[in-house]
Amino acid sequence: MQIVKFTADRSVDIPVPQHSIPIQHYLRQPHRLVKSLVDPDRIKQIADDEFCLTMRTLSFFGFELQPTVYLRVWAEADGTVQIVSTNCEIRGIDYINERFSLELVGKLSPHQKQGQTYLSGRADLEVQVVLPPPLSFTPKAIVEAAGNSLLKSILSAFKQRLMHQLLADYTLWASTGVESEYAQIPYLKSKA
Repeated sequence: MQIVKFTADRSVDIPVPQHSIPIQHYLRQPHRLVKSLVDPDRIKQIADDEFCLTMRTLSFFGFELQPTVYLRVWAEADGTVQIVSTNCEIRGIDYINERFSLELVGKLSPHQKQGQTYLSGRADLEVQVVLPPPLSFTPKAIVEAAGNSLLKSILSAFKQRLMHQLLADYTLWASTGVESEYAQIPYLKSKA
């Protein structure tokens, strides 16, 4: 059995537009954050702070995989949002699903810098998997490089949505003072 580990991380520090309602109030609604990071048709809220994210099908060395990740997302009193994966399954290949683990930890918090509000955060993603027989004959370094690259592209897509979609949703929410329908916002298409 050949076990491989893939890792990726991304950080953000983005300026937030000024509105009469501070972004801390927006961030205390984790469902808004989640629906800004992911196409709403790919996310299902299963409890107040729990979500099921069905990702787009990924192609990896000829294997078609569709990860489903369960997330716990909550906000602290200061507006800091924590995201932790609680479970994951891989649809497509039972062998991989039974020998696969995923850990996602993320944090996003508002802070002031020279009179400007910024959102700072970091996400760390780690996957461990026992390679299926055909792939186990590929040099481990090549598989790890490809896996790390795939995870980085997923986190980069989330970062782009955070920088654009979340700020657009916050602006709409702050300007109307009420919950808006997500369908009114043009979503970016991403790999997530």
